[in-house]
Amino acid sequence: MPASPADSAIYRDLFSDQDTARLFTDSAQIRAMLLVEGALARVQGRLGLIPETAAAYIERAAREIQIDPAELAAETARNGVPVPGLIAAFRKAMQAPEHAQYLHWGATSQDIMDSALALRLRRVTEIWNARLTELARALAGLARDHADLPMAARTYGQLATPTSFGAVVAGWGHPVLRHRTRLAALAPELATLSLGGAAGTLSAMGAEGPAIRAALARELGLADPGHSWHAERDHIGGFAAWMAGLCASLGKMGEDLILMTQSGIDEIRIDGAGGSSTMPQKQNPVAPSVLVALARQTAALSAAIQGAGLHRQQRDGAAWFVEWLTLPQLCISTGRALELALNLAGRITPNAAAMARNLDDGHGLIYAESYSFALARHMPRPEAQTRIKALCAEAQSSGQTLPDLIARDFPALDLSAAGRLGTAPVDARNFANEVFAGG
Repeated sequence: MPASPADSAIYRDLFSDQDTARLFTDSAQIRAMLLVEGALARVQGRLGLIPETAAAYIERAAREIQIDPAELAAETARNGVPVPGLIAAFRKAMQAPEHAQYLHWGATSQDIMDSALALRLRRVTEIWNARLTELARALAGLARDHADLPMAARTYGQLATPTSFGAVVAGWGHPVLRHRTRLAALAPELATLSLGGAAGTLSAMGAEGPAIRAALARELGLADPGHSWHAERDHIGGFAAWMAGLCASLGKMGEDLILMTQSGIDEIRIDGAGGSSTMPQKQNPVAPSVLVALARQTAALSAAIQGAGLHRQQRDGAAWFVEWLTLPQLCISTGRALELALNLAGRITPNAAAMARNLDDGHGLIYAESYSFALARHMPRPEAQTRIKALCAEAQSSGQTLPDLIARDFPALDLSAAGRLGTAPVDARNFANEVFAGG
């Protein structure tokens, strides 16, 4: 297996997301860096920092030339960054040394790379925002359609009280809405220009430096930070934490689906579930398992990004390298989790018969809480709980039903409220209404 599943012809359809992964290819990075270099020259020519003729030549060349990523390998290994090799290849391809000398004027490698990353992350967040919206709507449809479908709620893996499948789905969906809101706040921070020069002071551009930075930000559709942020990685760290949080929420959906499709439970059917090489009866919950795996992986990758936030002084190669090693895979895995969750939401069918069977196996124990509160209207609550707990134990040992035992000991007790779903149907519908009202 290649180091990254995104590069594997075997595993990429399982673990990778094509739309996200294509933004982290060598070609995508080179194209984005050339775009930044061309826009920088255009702005510098307009503001008189370099000759306008040279600026126009550089801008046109940035759009037209093709650079083979392999050409940059040796220089990148020596210099630790691909930009020196890129500039050398660019100048060679221009075949106009009188103009090429003004290429990359006053900028540093990190300016070009971080600005190129900002352009690509802007597109990543646009793709993901659309998916989050689609996922919320898909889950809202499920929640609305099954708001009143009763099933067993479980705590610590044990039957607790009745709920509805719609409420369970709403529990998957509420975090999606919150993550989308958080992404809306994060996205502008990620789409921020970097232009600070060698040590963040723009000294090589003189007094025009701030104006060039502002103009370049406008040209590229990025925010002007008003200062250099070479060693300020909090927005990258925040994005990594957001990705880990999103994947944790989607992984929780995966964990629930794994349990709900378990043999003997069978409360959910997943259309197109995975098969076994030797056991033809199996319908393996592959997609939910991938969601769980991606959640665990992104948590670990996010931790690496947080460690990479410790930059020494004005620039730090070691910390920056950790970002390179980690951020692309973190983004690709997050994109895959989103893509997979959206796909799964359209392949889930609840098994109402199995849900009813699991809700009450004939002993009525899942209604014990309701019975205890009914009894608490006639005696102190601690005593009521003790009496119902004793009857639960008797039901389990004797095979009799809990309602029959209660009727024996408390024949006048009104048990009509038992089995109600509480706020579950309303919660499911409220979630659906919130999503569909928001568009």
